[in-house]
Amino acid sequence: MEFRDLKQQYQLHKTEIDTAIQSVLTRADFIGGGNVRQLESELGDYTGVKHCITCANGTDALQLALMTWEIGKGDAVFVPDFTFFSSGEVVPLVGAAPVFVDIDKNTYNISIQSLEHAIQYVIEKTDLTPRVIIAVDLFGQPADFDRIKQIAKKHNLLILEDAAQGFGGRIGERKACSFGDIATTSFFPAKPLGCYGDGGAVFTDNDAWAALLRSYKVHGKGTDKYDNVRIGMNSRLDTLQAAVLLKKLQFFDSEIERCNWVATEYTKYLSEIVRVADVKEGVYSSWAQYTVCFKNRTEREAAAKALKENGIPTAVYYKKPMHMQAAFKEYVMKDLDYSVTQQICDSCLSLPMHPYLSQDDVQNVIKIIRQIQEERI
Repeated sequence: MEFRDLKQQYQLHKTEIDTAIQSVLTRADFIGGGNVRQLESELGDYTGVKHCITCANGTDALQLALMTWEIGKGDAVFVPDFTFFSSGEVVPLVGAAPVFVDIDKNTYNISIQSLEHAIQYVIEKTDLTPRVIIAVDLFGQPADFDRIKQIAKKHNLLILEDAAQGFGGRIGERKACSFGDIATTSFFPAKPLGCYGDGGAVFTDNDAWAALLRSYKVHGKGTDKYDNVRIGMNSRLDTLQAAVLLKKLQFFDSEIERCNWVATEYTKYLSEIVRVADVKEGVYSSWAQYTVCFKNRTEREAAAKALKENGIPTAVYYKKPMHMQAAFKEYVMKDLDYSVTQQICDSCLSLPMHPYLSQDDVQNVIKIIRQIQEERI
C-alpha cells in the first residue's frame, strides 16, 4: 500500500501524460510558453480568481506575496504554530517577524481565539506592527475565513491564504485560493494537484499586485527580462510541469471526490476510538492528509508500528511545533500559549490517503487501528 499513490495515478493516465511531455520535448519549449499561459488561465478559471501567476514552488509563492506587499523589518506576520516550516520561513526571509499562533484542536487550522490574543499581545507588548495573517488550509480543509476576515478588518491586516494543501477544497461553492487578499498553492508531487517536480502559483484579483508578482518572479523585470526595475528572484514554473498539471487538472475533481469517500469511511469507523478531523458544515476538504490523534505519543507509536508490520505506511505531520524550531528561536513570544499544538504534535498520525485506495485497503487500515485500540480497553 502506498501512502500517496503517484505510481498508480501515472499508470492510469500514462498515455496522455507521456504525450504532453513529449510535445514539450519536441518543441524544446522548456521555460514559459503556451503551456504555462494556458495553465494560469485554467487555474484562474478553476478557482474563480482573476489572476494566476505560476512560480517555481509553493515557498517562493508565499515569499512573492510578502514582497509584493512590502512586508519587512518591524512587521509582524501571524502564522499557525502547526504547519510546514515554509509557512513561517518566508517571514524572516523578507525581514519581518513571525508570530506563532495556536490551533483549533478539532480542525488543526489556526485558532481564532488565539489569533485575536496574539494580535493584542503584539500591539500592547511589542514594537512590531501587525501586518499579515497567513491562514493555512491544513490537510485540505480551508481555514475559518469568515472569522479571519472579521479580525483582519478590525486590525487592518492583509490575509495570505496558504493553500499548499488546500487546493481543491471549498467553502460552499467558493474554492480554496479565492479567500485571501493573495493566495498561494504548491504543486509538489504529493500535494492534491501535484506535478513531477516543484511548482507553485499565486492568486489575486488585484491588478497592481498581479503586475508586481509577475515582475518579482523574473528578477524584478520591467518591460522585459533585461529591463530590471526592482530586486526580484528567479522563480518560474517550467513548461514540462505545466504540461503535466494541465493533464492532471482534467481528472483532479474526480480524484478529490474519491478522497472524500476514503475520508468518510475512515471517519465512520474510527471516530469513536481516536480523534478525527472535524470538517465544518458547508466545507469540502481536498484531503491532502487524513490525520487522527491518539491519547499520547506512546499510543501513536504503537499504532504506527502495528500498521507498518502489516505493510501500511504512515507519517507524522508535524513532530515539532513551529515555535520550537531552532531557526525561529529569536522570534518566540514565550507568553503566548501553544498547548493545543504541542498536544497534537505528540499524538497525531497521518494515514494513507489517495484516490486509488480500494475498499479492502481502507478496511484493513481501520481494522488494525481498531484492534490495537480495543486491546487497551
